[in-house]
Amino acid sequence: MNPVDTFNLDIRALGTFLAVLDEGSVSRAAVKLGVSQSAVSHTLERLRQTLGDPLFVKSGRGITPTRYALNAGPHIRQILDDLRSLSAGPPFTPATAEFTFTIAANDYQRDLLLPGLVRTLRREAPGISLQVIPSGMPRAEMLRKDLCDLIISPHPPAAGDIMQRGLLGDRMVVFYDPTRRDPPQDLAGYLQADHVALMFAAGEKPSLETALEVRGLSRRNVVTVANFSGLAEFLRDSDMLATAPERMGKHLLRDFASVPLPFDFKPFTLLMLWHQRNQNDPAHRWLRNQVNAVAATINGLND
Repeated sequence: MNPVDTFNLDIRALGTFLAVLDEGSVSRAAVKLGVSQSAVSHTLERLRQTLGDPLFVKSGRGITPTRYALNAGPHIRQILDDLRSLSAGPPFTPATAEFTFTIAANDYQRDLLLPGLVRTLRREAPGISLQVIPSGMPRAEMLRKDLCDLIISPHPPAAGDIMQRGLLGDRMVVFYDPTRRDPPQDLAGYLQADHVALMFAAGEKPSLETALEVRGLSRRNVVTVANFSGLAEFLRDSDMLATAPERMGKHLLRDFASVPLPFDFKPFTLLMLWHQRNQNDPAHRWLRNQVNAVAATINGLND
């Protein structure tokens, strides 16, 4: 293999390489980067000559990375992260900053925490826009590939490069419409009732469903929805039950009564998760502190 001509490398070319590696397709990488397919192909050809390796070879109708490309990927990703940190510029000033910060959260976490964050942004950092995307069951790749800057979830991925900080605790309770029924009196009454249940869009089961299965228990889920905001209208004016986080009684399920679960189920802690490369970034750290401040206010209101 020929020595690498480092002067023939640039950030954009390395970014193109990572896009093709992540997407597994020249055409999809072009769409992600907002450039033409021929521009991606031209950049790859220049990288092949510079690095002395094919990088990607045909495999059926698609392409597959070479061993060199797979081994080089993490190293190149770290190089780009280091270069981005060098170009961070002057210290972060909230009042003059202009960028979009992306947070992955489900609708329960979104409505609980993020309106308070937006109020802070509009007051102290009006140039920062907030984008909220669905989190599902969080994956480390969401943060590694910059699909989002922060994840709100009680389920941290098992990854050494993902940082976490606890925000606030919650527990699952049973919601019902008090104009149509009384609360379940015991476990038998809970299991015999009809339920509005949750199944995340990607088909992931909530931990409650798994806990019931482990205990050998089953309930009748008459309606299954893909997000928490779908519970209310099915629950309203019906005799069904919905099991959801207690804090939802302050917003999405404010119109309903609730009682504790009739079986032991461990409370959980909402966490914010971020990639370690952003640990010391001043803008990222400021935004994390604002999220934490919102959570502290919520905790104070409930003390």
